[in-house]
Amino acid sequence: MYKPLADEIRPSRLDEVVGQRHILGERGMLRRIVESGSIPNMIFYGPSGTGKTTVARIIAEKTNRSLRKLNATTAGISDIKDIIAELDTLLTPGGVLLYLDEIQYFNKKQQQSLLEFIEDGRITLIASTTENPYFCVFNAILSRSTVFEFKHVSAAEVEPAVLRAVNILSEREGLVPELEDGVVGRIASACGGDVRKAINAVELLFSAGRREGGKISISLDDARAISQRSAMRYDRDGDEHFDALSALMKSLRGSDPDAALHYLARLLEVGDLTGACRRILCSASEDIGLAYPQAVPIVKACVDSALQLGLPEARLPLAEAVIFLATAPKSNSGVMAIDAAIADVRAGKTGPVPRELQNVHADGTGFEREQGYKYPHSFPNHWVRQQYLPDAIKNARYYEYGDNKIEQAARAYWEAIKK
Repeated sequence: MYKPLADEIRPSRLDEVVGQRHILGERGMLRRIVESGSIPNMIFYGPSGTGKTTVARIIAEKTNRSLRKLNATTAGISDIKDIIAELDTLLTPGGVLLYLDEIQYFNKKQQQSLLEFIEDGRITLIASTTENPYFCVFNAILSRSTVFEFKHVSAAEVEPAVLRAVNILSEREGLVPELEDGVVGRIASACGGDVRKAINAVELLFSAGRREGGKISISLDDARAISQRSAMRYDRDGDEHFDALSALMKSLRGSDPDAALHYLARLLEVGDLTGACRRILCSASEDIGLAYPQAVPIVKACVDSALQLGLPEARLPLAEAVIFLATAPKSNSGVMAIDAAIADVRAGKTGPVPRELQNVHADGTGFEREQGYKYPHSFPNHWVRQQYLPDAIKNARYYEYGDNKIEQAARAYWEAIKK
């Protein structure tokens, strides 16, 4: 029966695991826990293909517990009950180490069904998830577990695994591999930090490689063809989606056009036109604001053009908008002002609208005095001193002029008039 190469060459020792030196290195916390032999409940969080399942298997082999594995995408309460039924029997003399893959797909009831047995130690849980566990794992499980983050594996760390896969396949078929310059680097960089994906790519390249005279040739063009867009990690409803959107907006705010273009490219490559447009529009008001008020209509025109054009042409006006915003002067004075005003309203600092500002239809209907509103346009410089805020907060100040030329010019203009 066919067995994927990635599964066949799965590491059997922690030293063989690709990457994750921050937790599996010589002084890594997870390594020290495993070597101690006292295994707590753990949650492994990180992208696919970064070693979560491999490390769980290695841990199981180092304990005297029976390994049981469930995938939450297909398992249910009945599967959990089957494992519970094995407890305290000859089948599981030392207890059970349960590896629960994709725990985020278990609902609250399914997760809580394990609590009693996790609590008394008959089940040691090692769960893995590609989504933030603090959002998808219920607190009762989290409070009894230690979370370890498995990070993206760099291309430099993936290259030895690629070469190992090449050597194994070459020996198996009795062939001498001839790899064009750049093949290993291309596979390692295009896998997006997913070691499994890199090894699968090697296996496919060997299947399609040109064999001649006891040699197998693998070209760079073939490596490029098999890894097209494979480096993309994206989940429209998951962390990758929100991380890319957040990175785009923070790069715009940080005035880094190159980074902003990079994250825009990520979003466009997966077709997330709507998400990109929303963040770009928001940045025009939130981050550029009154330092360049024309940014809003300019960016709105770019977004409208992009939505009418659709992909791939939409990349052109959006790229212009991103470069424009990243290089524009910045001011968050508007954001700070409205947030301060909302905070007062939510705190109950309101009071009646001043009589001068009330609707004129109220005049002559029993109020103690007429409205008395002063029409600013009837006065010099279109301004007259009168109270606009309610009495309770008549001295409140929300807006502070930004330190950019436009807002400072407005400040000087009004200071000259109001003095």
